[in-house]
Parts: sequence; C-alpha cells; structure tokens
Amino acid sequence: ELVNVTHSYHRETEDSHFTLGPINLRFRPGELVFLVGGNGSGKSTLAKIISGLYMPEKGEIRIDGKPVTDKNRDDYRQLFSAVFSDFYLFENLLGIHTRNVDEQAKTYLDQLHLSHKVKVKDGVLSTTAVSQGQRKRLALLTAYLEDRAFYLFDEWAADQDPLFKDVFYTQLLPELKARGKTVLVISHDDKYFDVADRVIKLDYGKLDGSNVESGQEFASTVIA
Repeated sequence: ELVNVTHSYHRETEDSHFTLGPINLRFRPGELVFLVGGNGSGKSTLAKIISGLYMPEKGEIRIDGKPVTDKNRDDYRQLFSAVFSDFYLFENLLGIHTRNVDEQAKTYLDQLHLSHKVKVKDGVLSTTAVSQGQRKRLALLTAYLEDRAFYLFDEWAADQDPLFKDVFYTQLLPELKARGKTVLVISHDDKYFDVADRVIKLDYGKLDGSNVESGQEFASTVIA
C-alpha cells in the first residue's frame, strides 16, 4: 500500500521539477493491474518506488499494514521480480536457488518460444546474443524462475511481435495471476486492457481517479 507517496526530480530538458503524487494505492495478491499514461507521466518512476528502488520523499509504503523502513527495505525488495525497459541480462541465472533449475528453465524456454535458440546448463544461458525482443523473453525467464510475490513489467511487450504479444497478455499474465502473484504491467496496448482486473491511469504524476477501470466497471475504490 502506498500512502500519500510523493517523489520529485529535475527535468534537464525542460529546466523544471516534476512531482509524482501524492499517490494513494493498494495492491493485493492474485491481482493483475495495468498502469497507463502518456510519456513523461511518471509511470516508470512510480514502478521503481513500488519496487523499492526509489524511496518516497514523503508518505510511506506499507506491506501487510507495516511500514517499509530502512531496516526492512532489503527484505521488501526481495518480494519483486521486475523487467524494466532498461534491463540488463546476465548469462548466469543469479540468485535463483530452485532445485532442478535447468529443467524448469527448459519448460519456460519452450513456453517463451526460445528453446530452439537458447539452452540452460548448470544455471547458465548458452547465449544472450539474440534480438531485443528475445532478450526480453530471457529476462522474463529469469523473473519466472525467481518465483517472487510481485511481478512488474515496464513496457515489456513493446519489442514483441504480434503473435508473442498475444501470448504474453492472454496466457503468461493470467498464469501468474492464477499462481497468486501480484502483477503490475505498464502498457500502451489498449487492445488487452480487458485482461486486467484494474487499469490505473497516471496524468502528469497524478492518479486519474475518474478514469480507473475495475473489471467491466469504472470505480474509484482502487484508491486506498
């Protein structure tokens, strides 16, 4: 839960300060949420605050009703698997302690349509020299294997072909939701908005409470 969270930074190109918030927002397990808004509306900044990479200047983040502080911030960050637009891909599957990781990776590589190009042996990818869209799929593979509570994807589908974009929205995201994961997707693909439980819109750093979609109905109840 985000309670009156704000964050500001200087925009050199505009010689001005941008302020995100105050944001009041709550996420629940097994929920698929889309975050939408124009370029520069603060979507990626909000995502990095939610995942604990940026700290709020004001307000607080709570997990199960308890504030996130300097003492528990590292533990809080371990709840998240995120693929941002500026991701970096390692050949080693770092920080994954799952048994039979190679077998699990093979299953996901098949699902991600990559098994013909990439293999995994002893937790190491055979190659990362693939297209940008395929690199994003490998980043998604790593996120799947981490098996954390909260998944965050920042414009993940932007580099995917139409076929795999459809797989992502209609198969992979619902599967994560069915596993009880909380999933936040930054997206412009309005064709797939009906897949989400909620669609939250940011307009120049502010939540547009009048344009928040919950299932088939509009509601402001998404604001905590």
